[in-house]
Amino acid sequence: MFAKLMQAAAAAAMLATPALAAPDSITLAMVLEPPNLDPTGGAAAAIDEVVYANVFEGLTRIAPDGSVQPALAESWDSPDGKTYTFRLRPDVTFHDGSAFDAQDVIFSLDRARAPDSTNAQKALFEGIETVEAPDPLTVRVTLKAPDGGFPFKMAWGDAVMVDQASIKDIATRPVGTGPFKFGEWRQGDHIRLDAFEGYWGKKPALKTATFRFIADPSAAFAALMAGDIDTFPIYPAPETLAQLQADPRFKVLVGTTEGETILAMNHKHPALAQAKVREAIAHAVNRQEIIDGAMFGYGTPIGTHFAPHHPDYVDLTAKSQHDPELAKTLLAEAGAENLTLRLALPPTPYARRGGEIVAAELRAVGIQTQITNMEWAQWLEQVFKNADYDLTIISHVEPMDIGIYGRQDYYFNYANPDFNAAMTKLDAATDPAERSKLLKQAQQILADDYANAFLFQLAKTGVAKAEIEGLWENAPMPANDLTAVHWRD
Repeated sequence: MFAKLMQAAAAAAMLATPALAAPDSITLAMVLEPPNLDPTGGAAAAIDEVVYANVFEGLTRIAPDGSVQPALAESWDSPDGKTYTFRLRPDVTFHDGSAFDAQDVIFSLDRARAPDSTNAQKALFEGIETVEAPDPLTVRVTLKAPDGGFPFKMAWGDAVMVDQASIKDIATRPVGTGPFKFGEWRQGDHIRLDAFEGYWGKKPALKTATFRFIADPSAAFAALMAGDIDTFPIYPAPETLAQLQADPRFKVLVGTTEGETILAMNHKHPALAQAKVREAIAHAVNRQEIIDGAMFGYGTPIGTHFAPHHPDYVDLTAKSQHDPELAKTLLAEAGAENLTLRLALPPTPYARRGGEIVAAELRAVGIQTQITNMEWAQWLEQVFKNADYDLTIISHVEPMDIGIYGRQDYYFNYANPDFNAAMTKLDAATDPAERSKLLKQAQQILADDYANAFLFQLAKTGVAKAEIEGLWENAPMPANDLTAVHWRD
């Protein structure tokens, strides 16, 4: 009888106790701290990983499946691929309370394409002839030539809409139209975002999101196990994924990214200006050895600068298969048997681990390397901005960015008239079949020219507490889009 009474009392207590509400905050971890928070003025992917779709929005946006979707423009049309009319959403406000309208679009696009613009993807806007506002909720963009990919270009983080009134502080106190507003930034530790009550769209389930910076793989694992962080969307310690996968507290999300990981070569170096030397380097590296040794098997070999999951991908890995003897022969033919090159490595684990493997592989064919491990800001300044390097390992995570090989003064210093011609035709093409043909042609040109040594497509290996839903499994854009993230009840 006593036991039954106790059971009845316990049941009554359970009925009387309200269910615990799901948490409304989340702590995410990132390997790199962004150098600033202006996606329209910085090249670091870490900027978009904090602010894209959270703080800032563009006319269009990239969805989790990689498709282009409406954002601040609820619709658009173009009769000829040259003139685009965007219809803006009504009643949108910036985080400072000011209204968003067509004049903000004009300001944002004019600023991005201005002669003194510091936008890292300025090429996205080079085709714009004029931006006009027939009325406050309509924007007409006229291009110099037809461009079927223009709505996609407007979905990049570099093309988000910004607030003219607060533009001077955008790098440290960004003001956007997104579902989250900037909260605080304790440099070296974390950035906090808070839900924006005045958001025009569906309100996020989360009230706060804190981004912590943990570069060391061992520290990343320890922080997860201790419960100090809730998710590490791009986890830097793949060697521990099997252990985490077996732990019921966590789930492991393995997907794709747009990150072509390359051994980039500076074509201004006299030796690297020779196609035979570049070909030798490409044959010296062993992609699978790098994937296994640096990424513990996570990654897909690539033979050109294009994502394998894209429908227009061409598998060209056979052109640069691992062949050390061929590499030695090519170096001898080029008169470059005693070559020493500087290898600059950013702080990401794939670069640091992969760099040691690449250095050993190059040494095996007679190329010596001088490795310099750089912090992120130093790499951006010395390598990306000033092209002061010979070799570097980096993952280019921007979507469909094959066009970077046609940019003058880009840090590769690559120039190929045939490639440039293909890109010019691609920009003007609106027919899907023609665009597909040109993309395949462009991939072939880069592979035939050994423009860089193409290593692998970076996998998205994320870890999260089992109760978290709504995280992106794939990364069609460098982003931690929190709009649909919530804790399971």
